[in-house]
Amino acid sequence: MQVSEIAARGIALLGCGKMGSAMLAGWLDRGVSPQAVWVIDPNPSEWLRQTGVHINAPLPEAGEQAPGIVLIAVKPQMMGEALPQLQQLGNGKTLFISVAAGTSIATYESLLGAETPIVRAMPNTPAAVGRGITAIIGNASASADDVIRADALLQAIGQTVRLQSEAQMDAVTGVSGSGPAYVFHLIETLAAAGEAEGLPAELAMQLAKATVAGAGALAEAAEETPAELRINVTSPNGTTQAALEVLMDEDNGFPPLLRRAVAAASNRSKELSRG
Repeated sequence: MQVSEIAARGIALLGCGKMGSAMLAGWLDRGVSPQAVWVIDPNPSEWLRQTGVHINAPLPEAGEQAPGIVLIAVKPQMMGEALPQLQQLGNGKTLFISVAAGTSIATYESLLGAETPIVRAMPNTPAAVGRGITAIIGNASASADDVIRADALLQAIGQTVRLQSEAQMDAVTGVSGSGPAYVFHLIETLAAAGEAEGLPAELAMQLAKATVAGAGALAEAAEETPAELRINVTSPNGTTQAALEVLMDEDNGFPPLLRRAVAAASNRSKELSRG
């Protein structure tokens, strides 16, 4: 299904910050007409003003002229203020897609109506360069076609995966939603460790960034598993083995540390969903 076909009935984008802008840029690149997009944002950027989309203009009336899709990309704390203006589109044919963290499908159903088709999505920040990954799950009122439409729209910012239940969203948040920050911290600490071994700061950072980006690209492209790739570069009694003995320590290495980190993020996601 082409994004331009999906947009034929119009798309309303509620919130156009970094994530909203990344999605809008992806849609426009894929042939969506700016005239098919309505953006509601209190502080439109200069880039947004130059796209030619409708900005803070009244949405087409409910019914056949209503936007086919409303994509919610505001911060959760702004939800109570932003959603009421869209309530007239609930319980109809308009599909609502949310990329707001920590806001459950039940919350949307209570605000928009239980018969509203809703797809909840969890993207991540590499979406800004078209390399994100987004997990999606639809409610009972979302048809298979609705989920396909949401999937196609979100592929404008990277890969998509479909969940079996909304309960999995908390674990997704811990792995891929918050995960880029873990990788950024790995780059920081790898560069700092290189600097501690005598490298100039700028060189250490360049090496760390390129190494993490390159290894990630290789892991995605290679037929081997990450475990096999790790074994392939680990010579017996060599330098990599010496480092991995530290990193793979069962008590103090990556395995227990990342288990605790992902669990902490997942648990916090559950707390946010409960309000």
